[in-house]
Amino acid sequence: MNKNILKSIFFLFVFTLVYSCGNSEGNSDKENGSSSKTDSTETNGGITVSHSQFEGSDMELGKIEENIFPVTVEATGLIDVPPENKAMVSSFTDGYVKQTPLLIGDEVKKGQFLVSLENPDYVQMQQDYLDAMEQMNYLKSEYERQKTLIEEKITSEKNYLKAESEYKRNLAKYQGLRKKLQMLNLDPQAVENGNISSVIRIYSPIPGSITEMNINNGMFVSAADELMQIIDRDHLHIELNVFEKDVMKLKEGQEIKFSIPEANADTIEGEVHLVGTSISEQQRTVKVHGHFKDEQKKNSFATGMFVEAQIITDKKKEKALPTESIVSLDNTNYVLVLETTTDSNYVFRRREVLPGDAFDGFTIIKNSSDFKEDDQFVTKGAFPLITE
Repeated sequence: MNKNILKSIFFLFVFTLVYSCGNSEGNSDKENGSSSKTDSTETNGGITVSHSQFEGSDMELGKIEENIFPVTVEATGLIDVPPENKAMVSSFTDGYVKQTPLLIGDEVKKGQFLVSLENPDYVQMQQDYLDAMEQMNYLKSEYERQKTLIEEKITSEKNYLKAESEYKRNLAKYQGLRKKLQMLNLDPQAVENGNISSVIRIYSPIPGSITEMNINNGMFVSAADELMQIIDRDHLHIELNVFEKDVMKLKEGQEIKFSIPEANADTIEGEVHLVGTSISEQQRTVKVHGHFKDEQKKNSFATGMFVEAQIITDKKKEKALPTESIVSLDNTNYVLVLETTTDSNYVFRRREVLPGDAFDGFTIIKNSSDFKEDDQFVTKGAFPLITE
């Protein structure tokens, strides 16, 4: 009997011990679960957030509202200058480069010395000019003498006409050579005074900066060669290409928003100044000339920079939410909609949305009809709740 009682006590002790261990593990699990809880809990597809957590995270609620969105035309183009602000410097004749003190990036003024060329042919041209001048003096004297004689009927008309012809032919030659010297920046008066030079100097036709330099000392250049390029950046503008289908939507004064993706992601404002009247046969596009709204901003850009632009042609009202309220997850876009409110908690449900164009911090909701008019959305702070 005592033996049986001892067995019973032993089994009761073991049972109590096992139960106690199991209870201890359960309590430990609960404690661990409690310590690892996030700021929100998800039950039955809903996300619960306490009022204090909502306020502490600076979360906000809002509704889908109508916002004004621009209707735009997409375009691409370049930062450019008008043709009169771009000069390709060349020579009117062949020669060897004797001196060029400039480098790419140097600023020059109109009329500033750029490069000098040397060639023996320049000497021959000046000698020809002097010969023509001397002959002209003689032929002019002979022509005037024959004119006087024929008026007095002393000489024949044949002699007079011959003198007149030779004088005028030589005069044309003299004037032509004089003009050539002027084009080569050689002073005819200096040549007439005996100052003959084998060197010509070329000067800048416009103010600006050197953007191309294709020569070096001793190099032979011909009249067809482009020696250097000068660009005056005072009139930088936007030169855009717009597809044929969008041309009828464009007019002068429309707003342009553009960016330079390779250099600066910021949006710059401009406006349409001119719309082209002819279409490129190959690309089927029209040129649109735009100006900067803020003239100071253009100073940081260089000619030839590629731009992506939107020309605002109209405005429309669309239902939208703050862009911050939309969270992309696994190629799907979601928002949080308030489902219920209690004294201590908010319960949200994740809903899929179809976003459209974005502008000024708001994004169009294409499937806005899927929601009720009084639905409230988490407009700030939705990201951590959707992605956790």
